[in-house]
Parts: sequence; structure tokens; C-alpha cells
Amino acid sequence: MATSIGRPRQPRQPSLAQLRAFTAVADHLHFRDAAADIGMSQPALSGAVSALEETLGVQLVERTTRKVLLSPAGEKLAVRARRVLDAVGELMEEAEAARAPFTGVLRLGVIPTVAPYLLPTVLRLVHERYPALDLQVHEEQTASLLDGLGHGRLDLLLLAVPLGAPGVTEIPLFDEDFALVVPRDHWLGGRGDIPREALRELDLLLLDEGHCLRDQALDICREAGRTQGVPVTTSAAGLSTLVQLVAGGLGVTLLPRTAVRVETGRSDQLATGYFADPAPSRTVALAMRSGAARVDEFEEFAGALRGELRQLPVRICE
Repeated sequence: MATSIGRPRQPRQPSLAQLRAFTAVADHLHFRDAAADIGMSQPALSGAVSALEETLGVQLVERTTRKVLLSPAGEKLAVRARRVLDAVGELMEEAEAARAPFTGVLRLGVIPTVAPYLLPTVLRLVHERYPALDLQVHEEQTASLLDGLGHGRLDLLLLAVPLGAPGVTEIPLFDEDFALVVPRDHWLGGRGDIPREALRELDLLLLDEGHCLRDQALDICREAGRTQGVPVTTSAAGLSTLVQLVAGGLGVTLLPRTAVRVETGRSDQLATGYFADPAPSRTVALAMRSGAARVDEFEEFAGALRGELRQLPVRICE
């Protein structure tokens, strides 16, 4: 009687779908929110996590009636799972970049104090020079953009720097001065030699918490010697609303030069003043993951964008 020796049985391997489901649960500690985040039904997500636990032979999640907790093993393996998914994402990104530059999807994140003023230039550049590029724009605050970049949800950011974020490479585009926007009859309106010290006693209106422009403005005020005893009124979620509050006489505000023409053009009740040199300023840059597969493509894009931005009231970074 003939006998045959079969191949040793290979251990089961977790699927990428199972790993994505588990990391989503680890991030949110909530099945419904995790399912919504990755576009999966809640039953399917729960089943994927259970299947992963069976494949690995360990309990990853502790389920209670009110909340979800990671087991000790789950906490350790969540770190490993994220690394696996990051590596797969980098593999797909490199394969896409290898096929041809400036093709496929480019997910660009932009902060709200840049998007309305630079996106027309960015979109025109992409349309005219990179027609095969599928540009997808996401407008979010800086912290959310950096999170998206780190987790692979975004490919490239357009925002104010420096960021001081590990694993992120900045490609400076330009520097721009801040202008002071005041009510039409304000004594600083129309001046071109405003000293920074003037900010010490003004009724200053700023954006809400979370906007990097708010933090930059506060830094400028501190440099000007503004004391903590002089209140700063937080009044708006966007620059358009902020400028309308200035037009209504509620205070003054700081605007980056790229925003001045658009925002002050909305009302005839506004005046603009400019600071004496050296004027307070900010740097706007592209930011990418350090070592990104498309680094050459992004640097070329930055160079092309600098050329298009020369028409704006900025100082191009060479």
C-alpha cells in the first residue's frame, strides 16, 4: 500500500481586512465609530476582529456592555498591526509612484487659513501641468492634517511651518507678512509703519482654539510685549467671520498678506495697515512623510508651485 507524505500544514495568516478592523477598534475603542471610520458595517467589523482573535489564538478585545477595552495582548499587537498596514501602504504607494509620476491619486491636506487663497493657484497648476493627477483636497486644522499624514490618510500637506513633528519633512514655499485689519475710521488704518508695540493695547480678535494662525498671532503679541492682563477676544471659526466682526467695530485682527485682498474686499468698512520692518510673518510649506516614495515628485511639484505663487504678495523661498 502506497503512502504519501503531504506538505506540512501552513499556519493561518491574518488578512489585511482583519488587521484594519482591529486597528480601527484600537484607535476608537468603539465598534460603531470604528466601522464608520473604515467604511465597514458593524457586524462585519466585529466578525473580522473575532476571526483575527481565532487566527492568532489570543483575545485582543474585552467587550463590555458600555465600552470596549484592549487586552494586554491587544495593546501590544495593535502596535504591530499598524506597522504592517503602514508597510503595505508604503508598498502600494511606491508601486503607484513607479508606474509614472504625477498620476493616480494625490491626497492634499490644507489648513483653512491657506486653502481659500492658494487653492486657485494649486488647482490651476494641476489642471494645466499635471492633468493625469487625481487631486483630492482635504481642508482641516493642523493637528488633524498631521494625524492624517502619519496614518497614511493624506499624502501631502500645505500649511504653515515650522511643525516640529517627527517623521515629517517640510519643503518651504514662501514667507508672507501679516497685516493689521481695522475698522475704516481706525487711527492705524492706511499706515505702513506700524510698530509691533501697537498690539499691546488693541482689542484683538482671533480665531478659535486649534487654528495655527491663532497661535502665531499670540506669539506675535507676546513678542510685542502684550501682557496677559490685556484680554484677547476669541470670536470666530474662520477668517471671513473674523473680518466681518472687525467691520462691525468689535476690534482688530491680523491677516496673512495672501488673505488681505479677498477678505477686506467683502466690506467697505475696513482699512488695512502694515507693520514696519521687520514685519511679523509666517512661512508656508508643503509637508510630507520623511522618506516618502514620491519625494522626487513632491519636490518637483513644490518647485512648480513656487513659480506660480510669485504673483502673490509673498517672498518665495529659493
